[in-house]
Amino acid sequence: MLQGMLWPRTVQEATAMLADDPDAKALAGGATLVAMMNARVIEPHALVNLSRIDELRGIRHEADGAIRIGAFTRHVETAGCELLRGTAAVVRQAAGKIANATVRNMGTIGGSISFADPGLDYPPAIVAAGAAIEIASVAQRRRVAAADFFVDWYTTALEPGEIVTAVILAARMPGRAAYIKHARVASDYATASAAVCIDDAGSVRAAIGSCGPTPIRDDAADALLSGDRSDAAIARAGALLEARADPLDDVRGSAEYRRLLIPRLLQRAIRQAEASVAA
Repeated sequence: MLQGMLWPRTVQEATAMLADDPDAKALAGGATLVAMMNARVIEPHALVNLSRIDELRGIRHEADGAIRIGAFTRHVETAGCELLRGTAAVVRQAAGKIANATVRNMGTIGGSISFADPGLDYPPAIVAAGAAIEIASVAQRRRVAAADFFVDWYTTALEPGEIVTAVILAARMPGRAAYIKHARVASDYATASAAVCIDDAGSVRAAIGSCGPTPIRDDAADALLSGDRSDAAIARAGALLEARADPLDDVRGSAEYRRLLIPRLLQRAIRQAEASVAA
């Protein structure tokens, strides 16, 4: 049973509260956490509300030019941020396709990725963008590549007492990007999705979402697409990604249907990225 709400003002205070009470949960926007509590999937002893921690807010350049998206940055802010250009635009595009306006105004990037739901929009986008996740505990801060942050179904690299503090994108990378989502309706979770980044040198990073426990990548597929983006090459790359898929049957589509979507969404994402204006 929920005993109360805690209101830290610093990351150090928040992580100390979580360390002191293993049954407490960090609360960001609450879009996912509150729904899980209402369904009694989780029943935390206390909530550590992160809304008063200024450090977790906003999007800005770091000293080395990298882009820092604070964990408490709401989806609507990410979707409208002009700093997210070039290959980083894939994250902005994904944010703009999350659920509906109410959820985008409430939900946060840190809260979203911390639950690692495979159907969410951010995971394939930040993996394709080569992002890093900054994580804090009482003892330290560390960074984990987005591709390593998502570990399994609803499981991340977060250890007990840790919180996500930021998503870090490399110093500005000129290029193009696209995020494509196939869903029953626009506001639903993705049946399958594809994120593609093409830098100015022509190198490609692609990631597929909602077709396995974590975003799907394949180095050989990226290498193939970096040298050849003909329809035939995209089909071969799609087959490599499809071979790595481990989708489920659910109300949004069968596993077979999701596999069929992978090469088609990959092609659409690549062609959309190619047609966009490089930034």
